[in-house]
Amino acid sequence: MDSSAAETHLIETTLDAGVLTLTLGAAPAHPLSLAMIDALHSAITHAADNPEVGAIVIHGPGKIFCAGHDLKEIAHHRDDGDAGRGYLKRLFSRCGEMMQALTHSPKPTIAMVEGIATAGGLQLVAACDLAYAADTATFCLPGINNKGFCTTPGVAVARNVARKDVMEMLLSGDTYDAQWARETGLVNRVLPQAELHDFVRSFATKLAARHGSNVADGKRTLYRQLEMPLDQAYAHATQVMIGHFMDRELIEHDRERWG
Repeated sequence: MDSSAAETHLIETTLDAGVLTLTLGAAPAHPLSLAMIDALHSAITHAADNPEVGAIVIHGPGKIFCAGHDLKEIAHHRDDGDAGRGYLKRLFSRCGEMMQALTHSPKPTIAMVEGIATAGGLQLVAACDLAYAADTATFCLPGINNKGFCTTPGVAVARNVARKDVMEMLLSGDTYDAQWARETGLVNRVLPQAELHDFVRSFATKLAARHGSNVADGKRTLYRQLEMPLDQAYAHATQVMIGHFMDRELIEHDRERWG
């Protein structure tokens, strides 16, 4: 096994067969404190430039995948002179930057969910390219239950599911099971908990072995063209597609296979 690992109290990173697994620390809730956000952002950014990394898996082990922002940390800053406004600006700005780095990483990103993904934790799941859940997983946008509203998590979730589905989550604050998440598009598949790790490991290893530069271009193009009118989307994707076929390795591959 070709693996290396590094560990902090915030995240444990393991690289095996091209798959970088980022396991959230600070159990059991794995909250998105400012330090956790910065640690994740750093790991995601370094992985983007690491040729040994072909795919990234985000894993929050146990009954809580990630509980979202650290409400105790937020409450601590209520005693600041500005009642926490400056801290909140840093927190949500840096969280948004980290989530975008996850989505726009040139490497495929995968969420592996065993327990509840709530608020910013669900945002973390939705920001990944792919998500696989155990049948024990649940999902929630509970801000409204605490006199708030999950506005920033809604940005990522609304790019995964239909408008009425995300609005139901946001307005109700209810918890939804894994099958509902599969039906609405929040996750790709639901598996028995005993099978989840092996499936994700195998699938991520397969993705990590793909031709990295074209995977990066393909990811970037998909997200861009989804925001474009149809004619512009085809024009943009066509130019990228030509670039794929002009890739030196693909040219040699075609010559060897079809020449």
